[in-house]
Amino acid sequence: MTKLFTHFFFLCICCSITFGQEVIGIVENEADQKPIATVHIINLNKVTMSITDKEGKFVIDAEVNDTLYFSYLGYKPIKVRVSNDLVKYPNTRFQLTELALALEEVVVRPYQLTGYLDIDARNVPINRTRRYSIPGLPSGGYEGGNRTPLGEIRILQAISNPADFLYNIFGKKPRQLRKLKMVRGNNELRDLLAVKYDRKTLEELLQLERIDIDEILRKCNFSDSFIKGANDLQILEAISSCYEEYKVLNR
Repeated sequence: MTKLFTHFFFLCICCSITFGQEVIGIVENEADQKPIATVHIINLNKVTMSITDKEGKFVIDAEVNDTLYFSYLGYKPIKVRVSNDLVKYPNTRFQLTELALALEEVVVRPYQLTGYLDIDARNVPINRTRRYSIPGLPSGGYEGGNRTPLGEIRILQAISNPADFLYNIFGKKPRQLRKLKMVRGNNELRDLLAVKYDRKTLEELLQLERIDIDEILRKCNFSDSFIKGANDLQILEAISSCYEEYKVLNR
């Protein structure tokens, strides 16, 4: 009897491995039904990613009720909830809608150089954002913004009184914190975020709105120039380092 139960248990394990759930699909352009290559598909629940091949085909591990996020430059991103049919029937077709981008006129104004180094050096704009390193902390420290008489006071206040919003966001939403760690450990997602600047993928992964992401960075004393100009990977690392510093200071 014991041996029969052991064989049955082993068979159940083998079946669960063999019949692991996945979604197999094809991504195409809604306008002409042509396949789209290199579309990124992210399972927001499992924090895994797949990319379509030249035929628009992809395979990604997914379970029923997981959410898949499709993104491609120049196309409107979509989210799809995984159903039984998506798992059961392969080669489901997903369509992306191309965005109509109106490019605004860009005026490039070069610096008016005189040819005299001493004069030109004084006229070139300088980014006066300062970053204060804190010994013992894993990141580079805090950005203090423009130098003002109160600049150092603001930095010290931020260090001595960690903002409550960090606990409110990460302490009360542990799933976001787990996702933060999972994203940082996924090299494919890191490469994707390194070339993105719109925060949309980051919003979906962390389940935070852009206004919340910007507010987190401001409370952590990152400058507006950093918030506006950094790519999504830099933003992710900034949020993570700020939280790690918060934990160290809160011990």
